[in-house]
Amino acid sequence: MKLSLCMIVKDEERTLPKCLSSVKNVVDEMVVVDTGSRDRTPYIAQKFGARVYHFQWCNDFSAARNAALKYVTGEWILVLDADETLTQKIVPQLKQAINTLDEYLLINLVRQEVGAAQSPYSMVSRLFRNHPQICFSRPYHALVDDSISEILRQEPHWQVGYLSGTAILHYGYQKDIITQNNKYAKAQKAMEEFLAAHPGDPYVCSKLGALYVEIGKITEGVDLLTKGVAAAQQNYEILYELYYHLGIAYSRLQNPKQAIIYYQAAIKLPIYPLLKLGAYNNLGNLLKDSGDLKGAKTCYETALKIDPNFATGHYNLGMTLKAMGLLTEAIASYQKAIALNPNNAEAYQNLGVVLLKVGRQQDSLLAFRQAIALHEKHNPEEARRLRQGLQEIGLLQD
Repeated sequence: MKLSLCMIVKDEERTLPKCLSSVKNVVDEMVVVDTGSRDRTPYIAQKFGARVYHFQWCNDFSAARNAALKYVTGEWILVLDADETLTQKIVPQLKQAINTLDEYLLINLVRQEVGAAQSPYSMVSRLFRNHPQICFSRPYHALVDDSISEILRQEPHWQVGYLSGTAILHYGYQKDIITQNNKYAKAQKAMEEFLAAHPGDPYVCSKLGALYVEIGKITEGVDLLTKGVAAAQQNYEILYELYYHLGIAYSRLQNPKQAIIYYQAAIKLPIYPLLKLGAYNNLGNLLKDSGDLKGAKTCYETALKIDPNFATGHYNLGMTLKAMGLLTEAIASYQKAIALNPNNAEAYQNLGVVLLKVGRQQDSLLAFRQAIALHEKHNPEEARRLRQGLQEIGLLQD
């Protein structure tokens, strides 16, 4: 089966090479539609062998993506954004799927949100057949799901599935990138316009409600998320997102009991376990803060069974074990967190505390020194405070 990469881009000369490098030996053709770049983006795409077309931007991502679909010739289509890469470990599974799953119309892919403050994983509809009725809808969060649902009603022989394991790495939700690209303002405007025309749509209730919570319009966010819950019915993945963001909202409203209820509802839903990681982690944090250390420990351990490489989970488990007085186990958890994320100053700092408590003074000092070095880069005041504290107890010389 011929596989086509289909993309829309604008001013992506910094990220596009990494994206295209991840798929150049996987896809049979690359179709890139440029929506008005002022940098070297079109040239870079052509250098990688892509066929480059142009589209006049009209503030509608779906219109641009549908224009790109017109140029694709493969039987299967893979959609990526320039700030995403395809993981190499998923390639054998992906190729087997498109060559053997004759009854499948859409194969969802797991995407890791690298550096995101919340929701470390999501499921995205990015691998589908070149079917004439498949098209994108929605002006901002453009997706093919609406057209897929319509096709399934008309042609019920098709199936929808997913590949297990992380398929896409997404770097666009890191805070500095969001601020630099003014993503929140653009998203809010587009989604508010869509909501006005589709007031009962649970997907936009989820996305816009979560955005409201993130930018501090928490009451509006809760209202919209609650409205989405009423409309979601058995769409479990959207329902999970609604419950999850309601948990965040009530945490910010200083109502942990209600937040716990929503996180517990989220993790009970029958969805792909990896998607629940954020809810398990946030629930663990709330339980730990409330004094339920045993419950918190269970949440973090469950998250780590789902994803043993979840660095934040190892760190939070270490904090819980430390509070429980299980110092040897806490050391092991901090060390795992550091191995997965060597730039975690707090993990080094707390490791230093626990090592000092068990009498390993030299190891403790090494951990504290590393914590200070990392704090110096991002939080000089914390580095100064930590250095002064260590000097006062005689662990660090002036």
